[in-house]
Amino acid sequence: MDLHYTPFDPAIIADPFPVYARLRGEAPLYRNDDLDFWALSRHEDVAAALPDSGLYSSDHGPLIDKSAWGPQARSTLSFVAMDPPEHTRMRAVVSRGFTPRRVAALEPMVRKIARDHVAEAVAKGSFDFAGDLSARVPLDVISELLGVPHGDRAEIRARSDALVRYDPQGHMPDSALQGIIGLGEYYAAIVAERRAAPRDDLVSVLAAEDGLSDEEIVPFLFLLVGAGAETTTHLLNAAWFQGWRHPGQRAAAFGGAITPWAEETLRYDPPVHGIARRLTRPLDLYGTRLPEGAKVWLLIGSANRDESVFPAADRYDLTRDASKALSLGAGRHYCLGGPLARLEARVTLEELVAAVEEDYEVDPEGIRRTSHGNVRGMVALPTTVQPKLRFGHG
Repeated sequence: MDLHYTPFDPAIIADPFPVYARLRGEAPLYRNDDLDFWALSRHEDVAAALPDSGLYSSDHGPLIDKSAWGPQARSTLSFVAMDPPEHTRMRAVVSRGFTPRRVAALEPMVRKIARDHVAEAVAKGSFDFAGDLSARVPLDVISELLGVPHGDRAEIRARSDALVRYDPQGHMPDSALQGIIGLGEYYAAIVAERRAAPRDDLVSVLAAEDGLSDEEIVPFLFLLVGAGAETTTHLLNAAWFQGWRHPGQRAAAFGGAITPWAEETLRYDPPVHGIARRLTRPLDLYGTRLPEGAKVWLLIGSANRDESVFPAADRYDLTRDASKALSLGAGRHYCLGGPLARLEARVTLEELVAAVEEDYEVDPEGIRRTSHGNVRGMVALPTTVQPKLRFGHG
């Protein structure tokens, strides 16, 4: 059978891992002429490329779809579509809001949000884990950080959702483009409000920074809501789904292995499956000359299943050392929100384990997945749970 790979193929989206295995074995440098990219699939190659911004530039953005790739990417993707020195300056500013101390201090707020959403969902017995729970927790956390009013959050969620839907050729639909315009106007209004009347939120911190313009702040807010909230949503979905598929590992998770549950899920079924980079000079790889300016697709989802790094890589195993997984990137573009995502995942899973019995069910027929090339995740995950009886609570 001929080897064919595109991140927009519904069959590959449903289960990309057999194709990844073939890529690693048969075509570690794979060419897709239709979408004009070269794919690297082995852990060694992806791990070397991710931190090498001198050769693998981020200046066209990380997204593989044609409409988002290009020098304009920074207008919606902020510093993830920049190289040094611009990237260094911008990341240094925004990282002040994500220090380990600041993130740790967010746990009470995160726990309250998670506990409230878990209680509301669990009370239904059967619910959509994606729509009713996992999409709400991270977006509410980000909204709290930004000072977005409760009444606006459903609208923000709807507009953000449109940003990650693409057609099979990798084009963003008009609805998503309109969503970008609407979100940009909304965030610009928030920035203007905070410049006039600062509050105790992240936007006020950014607005008070000397030399940081609205044109730099608004794309960062896009990044927070799009990349930050969406990837955490898919991590939670994947953990819940893989726990259901692997009862033995689910028992370990419900027995207290919450952090390993999140970490092995990040390796085994990561939210981000690929990152695009632009070659800054010609490069010889696997006997092929790649030209300057080539789009190189770094397949994180494949690298995380590389048997040379992770023995029995297709086995979901919470006792595994997953520290070499590339799910959050590497180098100067290592995910700034990684500690927050881990906090949200851990707290939400802890609240779920405390609230429901271990033998929950998932309806695989009701699962719907994203059509986003970079991100693989679920937008519908029907589940049924049995609430735990809590003595003393009536």
